[in-house]
Amino acid sequence: MVPANPSRGGSGASPVKPQPSGPCDGRHTAPRVVQHHPAVLEQQQQRVHSFELRLADGITAFAGSMKFVYLHVVVFAVWMLFIERRPWATLTLIVSLEAIFLSTFVMIGQNRQAAFQQAKADHDFTEQELELKTNTQLTREIHILTAELHKRFLENPAQQQS
Repeated sequence: MVPANPSRGGSGASPVKPQPSGPCDGRHTAPRVVQHHPAVLEQQQQRVHSFELRLADGITAFAGSMKFVYLHVVVFAVWMLFIERRPWATLTLIVSLEAIFLSTFVMIGQNRQAAFQQAKADHDFTEQELELKTNTQLTREIHILTAELHKRFLENPAQQQS
């Protein structure tokens, strides 16, 4: 599924959005700041700049809603009851074509979601590798400092007092 985009067609997404937080008893607390993942920000920027992506998002969002179901129930009922007495051949053709197009939009959304997940995983991997290298270096430096302190204060205490 494609993540919801609250700023469809907007001028861009802010990387930081205040989110309400606090106790459930109704007391007001300061909003916490939520930073979005860089992959999310990149996807939002792609949506802002691409009419086709916004159109695909809109169609997929509508096709996945109960409004879509209700609209089809009404249209098909009116068609079968008032427009054609034997609508099956035409109805089958139209429903088949609709299914082809809707499945295409679903696949577009799934491909975009897979690309988004891959970009997020790549970013997270890079960040974790950098963090691991930093932690490894810090651990080495702490070990060196600990060895130096041990050598100065525990192995040669007589030299410290003179």
